[in-house]
Amino acid sequence: MYGPDAHGGIPACSCCGEPAVIFQPGKQRHLCGTHLVQDVEARVAATMKGEDQVRPGDRIAVGLSGGKDSTALLVILSRLLDGWKGASVIAITIDEGIAGYRADTLRAAEALTRQLGVEHHIISFCDLFGRDLDALLQGRETQACTICGILRKKALADAARGAGATVIATGHNLDDEAQSVLMNAFRGDIPRMVRNTGTGRSGRFLPRIKPLAAISEKEIAVYLFVQGLFSPLPECPYTRYALRSEVRAMLAGLECRHPGTMLHLMESKRKIERMCAGTPVMEHLHRCRECGDPCSGEICQVCRLRHSVLE
Repeated sequence: MYGPDAHGGIPACSCCGEPAVIFQPGKQRHLCGTHLVQDVEARVAATMKGEDQVRPGDRIAVGLSGGKDSTALLVILSRLLDGWKGASVIAITIDEGIAGYRADTLRAAEALTRQLGVEHHIISFCDLFGRDLDALLQGRETQACTICGILRKKALADAARGAGATVIATGHNLDDEAQSVLMNAFRGDIPRMVRNTGTGRSGRFLPRIKPLAAISEKEIAVYLFVQGLFSPLPECPYTRYALRSEVRAMLAGLECRHPGTMLHLMESKRKIERMCAGTPVMEHLHRCRECGDPCSGEICQVCRLRHSVLE
């Protein structure tokens, strides 16, 4: 949000002249709250239509953590779905059982779904895996994000299928996507970089879409703030072990000094995808020989964890 500039004034919206709340360096323009809301929702709609993310009659399961990104996603989808005849949205919250963190976000998720009148399902790690995340991570804290990510993905997919969803929507924003590109580049993991989870509508695989992928984290925060929807929440205590935290800080600094860095990373990803199309680099999904879920090898990551952590 803006404060007074060096001359004591607030920049004017490039569209209407009202006080601006944000500057978009890519378009070199300032926007007031009203025009920011309109701009964000129009860009999300364009992403969804341009990538054919949603089809008439879809039942969209939104992964709702209660944080700002998934909150914005659920709000925006609830406003845009009239554009897809018969489409509906439900919310699914995964309760990993993280002390001092998850309880607050659960309350935020429940309050939002009540406000929007959206069907809400809460699934716990204890019910699915027999223990909460804190218990599973004892002595394995440095593996927190890897273990949590694998189990959360499994929990969300199973809950979405159980609720009759045809597609899963997650709140990954531009910052998240650019960070992932950089992390996969650091690891030399080209197959993961070019993997497209938004395709395929048969069998046990539910496509995953990311409607906010073109919207920056800052835009999402201000989008919620100007509508009175932003709620400060605690940060997950396990983030300090994550490579993503380091990449996030580095990329934020680069974006500040060199605006457009994240967009350039995403364009690089799209170029690599085009170059890799139809080549052996592209992974083909198989069925896990133990549980039957889609995976890139013979055994899925969840079954590997089941042998090493869950048993």
